[in-house]
Amino acid sequence: MAHESGIAWNDASGERLRSWLGLSEAQFYGADGVSVIPMSFCFPGYKNGADAPPLKPCAPLWHPQFLNALNPELRIYIGRYAQSHYLPHYATLTSAVADWRRLSPTDIVLPHPSGRNNRWFYKNPWFEEELVPYLQQLICGLNIG
Repeated sequence: MAHESGIAWNDASGERLRSWLGLSEAQFYGADGVSVIPMSFCFPGYKNGADAPPLKPCAPLWHPQFLNALNPELRIYIGRYAQSHYLPHYATLTSAVADWRRLSPTDIVLPHPSGRNNRWFYKNPWFEEELVPYLQQLICGLNIG
């Protein structure tokens, strides 16, 4: 649905992400606070029945310009590709997500909110019990639209 509409996170994954963030659609898509910088600036297509990995040249080429212009108070890295690009010293996504107390309040790593990760959420109940409420409180303090 997001690919067809051209609107990032306009699907069930986006609903879950906005829920984690404690933001309404209006707040998430409004001009006052949330900027989404994809790892790749085009849909990479499919590979083996799933989304293909992001195109490798995009992030190094474009992200520094966006981040310098935006100077965000909080950076949220969503999924393994973002984590491995920005925080490669973590061996796994789970170890990066679990280190939220050390990374915050400027950086947080989240698993991708896709339904394909439901097993991960089941195996890691601390994520929704501890990290999500903290993240919502952190974002509330940013006064987003």
